[in-house]
Amino acid sequence: MRYVVEALPYLLRGALVTVEVSVFAVVLGLFVGILLTLIRQLRIAVLDGLASVYISLMRGTPLFIQILIVYYGLPAIGLDVPRFQAGVIALSLNSGAYITEMIRGGITAIPSGQRDAAKALGMPGRYIWGHILLPQVLFLILPPLTVEFTGLLKASALLSVIAVVELTRTSQQIISGTFRPVEAWVTTGVLYFIMCFALGSVTRRLERVAAAYHP
Repeated sequence: MRYVVEALPYLLRGALVTVEVSVFAVVLGLFVGILLTLIRQLRIAVLDGLASVYISLMRGTPLFIQILIVYYGLPAIGLDVPRFQAGVIALSLNSGAYITEMIRGGITAIPSGQRDAAKALGMPGRYIWGHILLPQVLFLILPPLTVEFTGLLKASALLSVIAVVELTRTSQQIISGTFRPVEAWVTTGVLYFIMCFALGSVTRRLERVAAAYHP
C-alpha cells in the first residue's frame, strides 16, 4: 500500500497527460471527420476515392503501426515533431476516419425534406451544410463521439512506445524504479477504469438527451 500512495501523485500526473492527449486527438479528429465529409459531399470522383482509401487504411491497419509511422515518418520528410504532438497527430488521424463514418450516419438520420426545403428557398449549399445539417449532425453523434473519446483514452496507452509520458509510460517508469509491477499496474488499471466510467456516465446521459430529441 505504501508504494501505491507514493506513486499515486506521479500516476495522476500521467493520467492528466492521458486526458490531454485524448482531448486534443478527439477535437482534431472531429475536424478531420468534418473535412473528409465535406470532401465527399463535393461528389468529385477523385477526391471521394482518395477519402475512401484514407478511411479504409486508417480503419484497416493497427493504430500501433500508425503511431510508429507518424513518429518516424515525419522526421524523414523534414518535420521535427515532439513526441506529444506526434502522438496527438496519430490518434487524431485514426479517429478522424471513424468520426467521418459517424457524421455520414448522422446525415442519413436527418430527414431529406429539410435539405429539399432549404434548396427550394434558394439557400446556398454552404449555408445548408453549416447552419442546418452540421449542427444537427454534431448533436446526433455526441453519444458515439463520447464512446470514441473513451476508446482514444484507452488507446493512448500505445503512445508509451514513443516515450510519451502518459499514464502507462509513467507506470513503466515507476516499476523500473521500485520493481513492484503488481501494485503499479493495478493502480493504473483502476485509474483507467475511473476515467472510462466517468465518460461512460456522460455517454449514457447524452444518449438519453439524443433519444428525447429524436424519438
